[in-house]
Amino acid sequence: MPDTPLDDACGRITGEAKKYCEGSSPADPGAPFGDGLTGGAADQVKELAHELTRTIKGLLAPTEMWAPAKTDSALYAPFLWLGQHMAIAIFVCVVVVCGLTAWQGSPRMRQMGASTGWTLAAVAGMASVPGIVVLLNGAISSAFTAAFDSNESTLFGAIEADLETEAGTPLAALIIISALVVSLAFAALVFMTRQPAILVFVCIAPLVLASLARGGDMDAVKRWAQRLIGIMLAPFALLLVSPFIGLVKGTVVMDTVLLVAADALMLRMIFHGIPYFGPRVARAARAVVESATPSPMARAVMRAGAPDVYEREDVPRGPRTVDTPGRSMIQDRGVLLAAYGVRQQARPGRLTADSAADQVRRGAARAEQLRQARRDSRPVRPAGPATPQDGGTQPSTALPRPARPAAPRRPQP
Repeated sequence: MPDTPLDDACGRITGEAKKYCEGSSPADPGAPFGDGLTGGAADQVKELAHELTRTIKGLLAPTEMWAPAKTDSALYAPFLWLGQHMAIAIFVCVVVVCGLTAWQGSPRMRQMGASTGWTLAAVAGMASVPGIVVLLNGAISSAFTAAFDSNESTLFGAIEADLETEAGTPLAALIIISALVVSLAFAALVFMTRQPAILVFVCIAPLVLASLARGGDMDAVKRWAQRLIGIMLAPFALLLVSPFIGLVKGTVVMDTVLLVAADALMLRMIFHGIPYFGPRVARAARAVVESATPSPMARAVMRAGAPDVYEREDVPRGPRTVDTPGRSMIQDRGVLLAAYGVRQQARPGRLTADSAADQVRRGAARAEQLRQARRDSRPVRPAGPATPQDGGTQPSTALPRPARPAAPRRPQP
């Protein structure tokens, strides 16, 4: 078999292997060392970091969401049908009641006119919710990209710039990639709680808007809109770390610290932004991290992002707690039922066993100080009987106790 020339050593190889072979071929003595396998590995490390940042941005503010985009969606159409029929049924009931009480005059006529207008507005709003949410999601995605990836003064822009300048050092590249992997886990957690929440709030929109047909009670609609907009705007909680980007520009380690702080903010956003299952998901993630790693820094980040949740405590002092998922759901359900005219009994504030024990533990030092202050403020009493200074017997100054009058005798028969 004839010897293959050195220039044609890579001729029988195809694909990526041929690129590595041609890059590391000694045919070109002037080529710098590292353009082959070593240079390719460095490029792949950079590409991995860039792919991680793109994935994180796509998970935090995706351009597409799970919620339906049109009213004829198989998921949204049943809720739309139910909401429209509920609004019409409520309007018919209002008309019947106003007809039976027409003797009251103009108040009933105004009520019927208001119910007619709000019914039309509710039906129109039900059909426009999916389109509005899609447009809002696109605007939020574009704004998020502009706020965090537009130039080197933004968080991800600074990370990619530092990656280009300092990724030649293996330690710097490993630090960046490890921080991005941790941030990717938190971003996936945000995505898996934010997307189902948006889907649920979009699907229940017809049921909430149908309550307007009763007379224009906006409490339930305002609560629903606040929850939905808060969940959709939740990724912008990362803006809190933006002022520190210029201070740590060009430092890979400080970029990693900012990423850890952003992770804690994302967890906190899940905790406060999504009232129903967000705290439970955040506490589950905290339990997994605390059971898997003994790192005190990781535990501190998880405790900052997912603190302990108790019932709402009606106490005059001490730290205030947030509503538990169950209490939040009860409150929102009560607002919706009140918009339909159904009064629900308020859930009383109470202390759970864990919160009571934690409150006693927090107040132990203060209780001990109060007990010591009471002991110090009491007058000192002598142990033995008091003796007068002149040696005589001290006369008693106590007044004699009056005698109790005898009960009258009952006359004998």
